[in-house]
Amino acid sequence: MPAAADRGAGDGREGAGRDGDGPEGGDGREGGDGGPDAASPAPAGPPPDAARAGIAALSTPYRVVAALVAGVVGLIACVHLGMVFLHVAPSNTLSKQHGETIDDWIYPEFEQNWKLFAPNPLQQNITVHVRAEVVDASGARSTTRWMSLSAEDGKAIRGNPLPSHAYQNELRRAWDFFVNSHDDKNRSTGARGELSEAYLRRIVMLRLDGHDYGGTVDRIQLRSSARLVDAPPWSTEKADTRPVYRELAWWTVSSDDLPEGGVAAAAASGEEADQ
Repeated sequence: MPAAADRGAGDGREGAGRDGDGPEGGDGREGGDGGPDAASPAPAGPPPDAARAGIAALSTPYRVVAALVAGVVGLIACVHLGMVFLHVAPSNTLSKQHGETIDDWIYPEFEQNWKLFAPNPLQQNITVHVRAEVVDASGARSTTRWMSLSAEDGKAIRGNPLPSHAYQNELRRAWDFFVNSHDDKNRSTGARGELSEAYLRRIVMLRLDGHDYGGTVDRIQLRSSARLVDAPPWSTEKADTRPVYRELAWWTVSSDDLPEGGVAAAAASGEEADQ
């Protein structure tokens, strides 16, 4: 009987031990899941560096400089838009009071016109040609061939990322000025006719100053060649693309038409000194 009791007691201890293994094992596994080696959850919100990006990542002095630059650029943009608006808008009180200031801002870089759009978009390619009568040292006279000033201006522009505004528009605008102040027979129609002639002569002599014709340019003659732009391939419209010429009379060159410091001006000064 004692032996049986001992076995019972032993069985109880073993049973208790086995029963205890379950909870202890479970606690161990649960404790293992929450142990120090387990991965902790990611913190909520953006990473610390993302909150300081762009201008906010700069130091205070640089942020002040960036804000000042942005303010100046914005102010210039607003002034420019306002000037352009007053330039193209109908005449009003502001444009009348500050017309000179507006023109100084707009011309020549920001000039506005409507020739690209209605009512009459440009449909012609117009080139201006010149030939000169040259007097050499012996007094003999010779006439040069026709030279395309428009082609020379185009050559100076082509391939240039920042072409001169004068090469783009000076000759074209001078010719428009002359045509608009003269009739079909090249007779002046108003007080601006003589001014347009003098302006055109000076521009032409400025272009000729870079050429050496073996003498002094005494007279010049201008002509224009107008050629209609050909219709696109998909259009049934037919256009005569043959050039139409407008030839002016010979103009005598005076000292006022010569560029200052140019070869032609130096030659003219030498002739006046000899006389």
